[in-house]
Amino acid sequence: MNLGVRWSLHGDGRTPAPGAVVRPDERLSWPRTAGLGAQHVVAMFGASFVAPVLMGLDPNLAIMMSGIATMIFLLATRGRIPSYLGCSLSFVGVAATIRATGGDSATVTGAVLVVGLALFLAGLAVQRFGARIIHAAMPPIVTGAVVMLIGFNLAPVTASTYWPQDQWTALLVMLFTGLAVVCLRGFWSRIAIFLGLIFGYAVSWVFDRIFGKIHSTTGGGEAVDHWRLDLSGVAKADWLGLPSFHAPSFEWSAILVALPVVIALIAENAGHVKAVGEMTGDPLDDELGTAIAADGAASMLSTAVGGPPNTTYSENIGVMAATRVYSTAAYWAAAGFALLFGLCPKFGAVVAAIPGGVLGGITVILYGMIGLLGAQIWINAKVDLRNPLNLVPAAAGIIIGVGGVSLKFTDNFELGGIALGTIVVITGYHFLRAFAPAHMKPQEPLLDAGTSAYDEGEDGGGQPVAKS
Repeated sequence: MNLGVRWSLHGDGRTPAPGAVVRPDERLSWPRTAGLGAQHVVAMFGASFVAPVLMGLDPNLAIMMSGIATMIFLLATRGRIPSYLGCSLSFVGVAATIRATGGDSATVTGAVLVVGLALFLAGLAVQRFGARIIHAAMPPIVTGAVVMLIGFNLAPVTASTYWPQDQWTALLVMLFTGLAVVCLRGFWSRIAIFLGLIFGYAVSWVFDRIFGKIHSTTGGGEAVDHWRLDLSGVAKADWLGLPSFHAPSFEWSAILVALPVVIALIAENAGHVKAVGEMTGDPLDDELGTAIAADGAASMLSTAVGGPPNTTYSENIGVMAATRVYSTAAYWAAAGFALLFGLCPKFGAVVAAIPGGVLGGITVILYGMIGLLGAQIWINAKVDLRNPLNLVPAAAGIIIGVGGVSLKFTDNFELGGIALGTIVVITGYHFLRAFAPAHMKPQEPLLDAGTSAYDEGEDGGGQPVAKS
């Protein structure tokens, strides 16, 4: 049985020849492969560290489960799709909403586990019937609107929780991170969030030395005097130990809030599989269902033990575009490093110590970028927003999702925010389409570009290059 865990040595194992690429079933020497694996870990650092902190989950467990999820994905796709599965940022808003209504970490992971199951079933359906069934139900206008409302729904979290903790640090971190994203090139631009975190740590430490304690809120509570950067937990943490596990719990209200995110994950997977296929020159349409199902299965396993859900990471796809090394052996090495990091509580304590002001500066950009990925889906699919059939359901759903509009059915059951906005977009589009005149119903593309896209142009080596 071919599991994609055998690789032939590329050339002399040192450096690819000019214009050559290292294919998924090839590898460089093991020391160089390990180095590439470490580079992939650094590339996923920023989002994979920030996401569990924002969701209130254990960052050590998140990193460890991202390594296990990546291994599951590589085995399921038999080594044909080189991708890293890291903690999904799409669920940050879901976690904030569930916690705001009294839910705890078990409630969050239980709701997300159900989303993983839905994603797994969607993958099996795509394997059986092809991608048409997804895009018949969720055309680009729908997927774009849902991704957009998920991202913009997070704005109040930044405004009320993180930014007020240290507004000046937040402002500096926002400016630095923005400059890093725009001005840096290649690999460095891919780890701009991580660089922003390091900068924020340094600024917070300097401000503590110069100005002393700050009087501000901590996580939305009452204002108190506190250090911006408190590393006391790092000194107490052990170097080696297991992360904290917990079982999920299931509540219908939380599950309904989380389920819409499955649309974003399907779009994400579709875009990433398409991008990797273009870069490697290996058409991967036949693997789309497997990739979606593997992502769902990996997320179910992670959330079953108290970790966050996972998704394929565009940061690591960017690393491949820059290095032209598509070897899945490098991803196995990255997964191994992630497992080791997950077993180091001291590392998790450093992540947990991220100052609130630093998160404020980063999330201003990060949440906005998540929302604007929805606009990218529209642009890639050439969605016509002058068409009322597209405009009306998207406009209504986004305002409901972003504004937190709700419908109260009983004292114990209420629909609002992301869940209600998604329902309005999907049902509104198909309801209006059933009655719309023929000229408003153009043929939808079979497969939109998801949340990642690559130019059709080539770099000097003849390979597709990532859009800047």
